[in-house]
Amino acid sequence: MPRLALYAGSFDPITNGHTDLIRRSLQFVDKLIVAVAMNVQKQSLFTVEEREALIAAAVEGDPRVEVRSFEGLLVEFAMKLDVPVLIRGLRAVSDYEYEYQMALMNRHLAPTMETVFMVPSLDTTYISSSMVREVAKFGGDITNLVHPAVAKALREKYSRG
Repeated sequence: MPRLALYAGSFDPITNGHTDLIRRSLQFVDKLIVAVAMNVQKQSLFTVEEREALIAAAVEGDPRVEVRSFEGLLVEFAMKLDVPVLIRGLRAVSDYEYEYQMALMNRHLAPTMETVFMVPSLDTTYISSSMVREVAKFGGDITNLVHPAVAKALREKYSRG
Protein backbone atom coordinates (compact mmCIF):
# COMPACT_ATOMS: atom_id res chain seq x y z
CA MET A 1 0.00 0.00 0.00
CA PRO A 2 1.57 3.34 -1.03
CA ARG A 3 2.05 5.99 1.63
CA LEU A 4 -0.25 8.89 0.68
CA ALA A 5 -0.47 12.45 1.94
CA LEU A 6 -2.40 15.54 0.99
CA TYR A 7 -1.04 19.10 0.95
CA ALA A 8 -3.79 21.69 0.56
CA GLY A 9 -3.84 25.42 0.13
CA SER A 10 -5.01 28.23 -2.07
CA PHE A 11 -1.66 28.34 -3.95
CA ASP A 12 -2.46 31.77 -5.40
CA PRO A 13 0.20 31.42 -6.73
CA ILE A 14 2.37 28.46 -5.83
CA THR A 15 5.74 29.69 -4.53
CA ASN A 16 9.17 28.16 -4.06
CA GLY A 17 8.19 27.75 -0.40
CA HIS A 18 5.32 25.49 -1.43
CA THR A 19 7.45 23.50 -3.87
CA ASP A 20 10.11 23.11 -1.18
CA LEU A 21 7.55 21.46 1.12
CA ILE A 22 6.24 19.32 -1.75
CA ARG A 23 9.70 18.01 -2.62
CA ARG A 24 10.69 17.42 0.99
CA SER A 25 7.43 15.61 1.81
CA LEU A 26 8.15 13.21 -1.06
CA GLN A 27 11.06 11.95 1.01
CA PHE A 28 8.58 10.20 3.33
CA VAL A 29 5.47 9.62 1.19
CA ASP A 30 5.13 7.73 -2.07
CA LYS A 31 2.42 9.98 -3.48
CA LEU A 32 1.36 13.51 -2.61
CA ILE A 33 -1.94 15.03 -3.63
CA VAL A 34 -1.63 18.80 -3.88
CA ALA A 35 -5.15 20.09 -3.38
CA VAL A 36 -6.22 23.55 -4.49
CA ALA A 37 -8.90 24.94 -2.21
CA MET A 38 -11.82 26.63 -3.94
CA ASN A 39 -12.59 29.36 -1.43
CA VAL A 40 -15.52 31.49 -2.57
CA GLN A 41 -14.85 34.00 0.22
CA LYS A 42 -11.37 34.76 -1.12
CA GLN A 43 -10.74 36.96 -4.15
CA SER A 44 -8.13 34.96 -6.06
CA LEU A 45 -5.78 36.34 -8.69
CA PHE A 46 -5.69 33.04 -10.59
CA THR A 47 -8.61 30.74 -11.39
CA VAL A 48 -8.60 27.24 -9.91
CA GLU A 49 -7.66 25.85 -13.33
CA GLU A 50 -4.77 28.30 -13.67
CA ARG A 51 -3.51 27.42 -10.19
CA GLU A 52 -3.67 23.70 -10.99
CA ALA A 53 -1.67 24.27 -14.19
CA LEU A 54 0.92 26.40 -12.37
CA ILE A 55 1.35 23.73 -9.69
CA ALA A 56 1.84 21.09 -12.39
CA ALA A 57 4.47 23.31 -14.03
CA ALA A 58 6.21 23.99 -10.71
CA VAL A 59 6.52 20.28 -9.84
CA GLU A 60 7.81 19.68 -13.35
CA GLY A 61 5.77 16.59 -14.09
CA ASP A 62 6.82 14.58 -11.03
CA PRO A 63 4.62 11.46 -11.31
CA ARG A 64 4.44 11.20 -7.52
CA VAL A 65 2.46 14.47 -7.37
CA GLU A 66 -1.21 14.65 -8.30
CA VAL A 67 -2.94 18.03 -8.49
CA ARG A 68 -6.63 18.23 -7.59
CA SER A 69 -9.10 20.88 -6.46
CA PHE A 70 -11.77 20.65 -3.80
CA GLU A 71 -14.60 22.52 -2.13
CA GLY A 72 -15.76 22.16 1.42
CA LEU A 73 -13.96 20.55 4.32
CA LEU A 74 -10.41 19.41 3.69
CA VAL A 75 -10.78 16.44 6.01
CA GLU A 76 -13.85 15.20 4.09
CA PHE A 77 -11.96 15.51 0.80
CA ALA A 78 -9.03 13.57 2.28
CA MET A 79 -11.33 10.85 3.62
CA LYS A 80 -13.06 10.57 0.22
CA LEU A 81 -9.65 9.93 -1.35
CA ASP A 82 -8.62 7.60 1.50
CA VAL A 83 -5.62 9.79 2.35
CA PRO A 84 -4.54 9.37 6.00
CA VAL A 85 -2.04 12.24 6.33
CA LEU A 86 -2.34 15.99 5.88
CA ILE A 87 0.80 18.06 5.31
CA ARG A 88 0.73 21.61 6.66
CA GLY A 89 3.44 24.24 6.45
CA LEU A 90 4.38 26.51 9.34
CA ARG A 91 6.33 29.59 8.30
CA ALA A 92 6.08 31.50 11.55
CA VAL A 93 4.89 31.13 15.11
CA SER A 94 1.80 33.11 14.09
CA ASP A 95 0.77 30.21 11.79
CA TYR A 96 0.95 27.69 14.62
CA GLU A 97 -2.14 28.58 16.65
CA TYR A 98 -4.50 28.49 13.66
CA GLU A 99 -2.95 25.31 12.24
CA TYR A 100 -3.01 23.60 15.65
CA GLN A 101 -6.73 24.37 16.09
CA MET A 102 -7.41 23.15 12.55
CA ALA A 103 -5.51 19.91 13.20
CA LEU A 104 -7.54 19.31 16.36
CA MET A 105 -10.82 19.94 14.53
CA ASN A 106 -9.72 17.58 11.76
CA ARG A 107 -8.90 14.95 14.37
CA HIS A 108 -12.35 15.47 15.89
CA LEU A 109 -13.97 14.97 12.46
CA ALA A 110 -11.67 12.10 11.43
CA PRO A 111 -9.94 10.49 14.44
CA THR A 112 -7.55 8.43 12.31
CA MET A 113 -6.39 11.42 10.22
CA GLU A 114 -2.89 12.64 11.07
CA THR A 115 -1.50 16.12 10.47
CA VAL A 116 2.22 16.56 9.86
CA PHE A 117 3.60 20.06 10.35
CA MET A 118 6.62 21.01 8.28
CA VAL A 119 8.79 24.08 8.64
CA PRO A 120 10.18 25.65 5.50
CA SER A 121 13.80 25.68 4.44
CA LEU A 122 15.63 28.73 5.74
CA ASP A 123 15.87 30.26 2.29
CA THR A 124 12.07 30.09 1.72
CA THR A 125 10.78 31.05 5.17
CA TYR A 126 9.88 34.61 4.20
CA ILE A 127 8.03 33.71 0.98
CA SER A 128 4.25 33.94 0.91
CA SER A 129 1.84 34.05 -2.01
CA SER A 130 0.49 37.42 -0.94
CA MET A 131 3.98 38.94 -0.78
CA VAL A 132 4.86 37.46 -4.18
CA ARG A 133 1.68 38.97 -5.68
CA GLU A 134 2.52 42.35 -4.17
CA VAL A 135 6.09 42.36 -5.47
CA ALA A 136 4.96 41.18 -8.91
CA LYS A 137 2.18 43.79 -9.05
CA PHE A 138 4.75 46.57 -8.75
CA GLY A 139 7.23 44.98 -11.16
CA GLY A 140 9.69 43.71 -8.56
CA ASP A 141 12.04 40.79 -9.11
CA ILE A 142 10.34 37.49 -8.23
CA THR A 143 12.88 35.27 -9.98
CA ASN A 144 14.01 33.47 -6.82
CA LEU A 145 10.53 33.29 -5.30
CA VAL A 146 8.57 31.25 -7.85
CA HIS A 147 9.01 28.81 -10.72
CA PRO A 148 9.66 30.55 -14.09
CA ALA A 149 6.19 29.52 -15.36
CA VAL A 150 4.61 31.21 -12.34
CA ALA A 151 6.71 34.35 -12.83
CA LYS A 152 5.56 34.51 -16.47
CA ALA A 153 1.91 34.06 -15.48
CA LEU A 154 2.20 36.82 -12.87
CA ARG A 155 3.79 39.21 -15.38
CA GLU A 156 0.95 38.48 -17.82
CA LYS A 157 -1.74 39.02 -15.16
CA TYR A 158 -0.34 42.33 -14.05
CA SER A 159 0.46 43.65 -17.53
CA ARG A 160 -3.29 43.57 -18.31
CA GLY A 161 -4.19 45.74 -15.32
